[in-house]
Amino acid sequence: MSCTISIDAMGGDVGIDVTVPASIACLKANPNLKLILVGDENQLQAKLASTLSEFADRIMIQHASQKVEMDESPSKALKNKKDSSMRVAINLVRDGKADACVSAGNTGALMATARFVLKMLPGIDRPAILSSLPSIYGHTHALDLGANVDCSAKQLFEFALMGNELVKALDNIEHPKVGLLNIGSEAVKGNKQVKDTAKLLEDSKLNYIGFVEGNSLNAGSEKVDLIVTDGFVGNVALKSIEGVAKMFGIALKEAFAKNLLTKCLGIIAYPVLKSFKQKVDPRLYNGASFLGLRGLVIKSHGGADALAFETAIHLAEVEITQDVIRKISDKMADILTSRENA
Repeated sequence: MSCTISIDAMGGDVGIDVTVPASIACLKANPNLKLILVGDENQLQAKLASTLSEFADRIMIQHASQKVEMDESPSKALKNKKDSSMRVAINLVRDGKADACVSAGNTGALMATARFVLKMLPGIDRPAILSSLPSIYGHTHALDLGANVDCSAKQLFEFALMGNELVKALDNIEHPKVGLLNIGSEAVKGNKQVKDTAKLLEDSKLNYIGFVEGNSLNAGSEKVDLIVTDGFVGNVALKSIEGVAKMFGIALKEAFAKNLLTKCLGIIAYPVLKSFKQKVDPRLYNGASFLGLRGLVIKSHGGADALAFETAIHLAEVEITQDVIRKISDKMADILTSRENA
């Protein structure tokens, strides 16, 4: 299946030194992929000089005169950066010239711009950010990871519905196991928001397995395909996991570098350590989906390297191929119809 993706080439901590190599790698991997690189035309032409002719029929440069800075406020970016690489890339999705947009830019600005330009799907109050995390079972999907600090039970229920459809599409699971993040698995625990959400999930057709604790994100007692929470808790949990992983990596490196004996042990253990690193490498889980919009937007980590950004582009390819916008839209339409007939 052919697909076209717009790339915010100037976004992120590094910009074109990451987005261009990642784009070229994806074009080499998928002959049915077309990319529109959005950003400063002169810089992009220079960066692509040696490869532009090779992919002349599958890569296009769309000039944008502005760039959204990583520390820029969403409101200012929305008001003053109408010709930014981020805004133009999202406009291409709205105008039907691209099937999805991928950006490593400012998360708040990207969400605000995407919501303003693309609008929300019927029946959805707010968009949510979903990503996958490594776990002992392979991976676990979680949302919301930062788009909404305060959420009502109804909004969390909507997140679960959207996330369920995406997980079904990404993992080819007919009935994903859905858990609600809480401070304990017992029914008596949690605040009113969580308890009200649980009632909605229990009465739904989702494969809801009940409350799950924070360890279920990576190593719970049973596999959970989708974990639902609000953006405040989700983002804190995500950053905590990233911090622990970084600490573990540094501590392990220091331990093996301690003396000659530990260095020798490190050489012996290298194949095992390499395998472990590949399993938990955050670059292979890069890419968060903005759910609830009328178009596909994938957010890459701002500090992503070329491999990580490549992963985010591949995620966009999968979501296009799986037609996730239509599936989520159809699901919400069914819910709205059921409410009207109730």
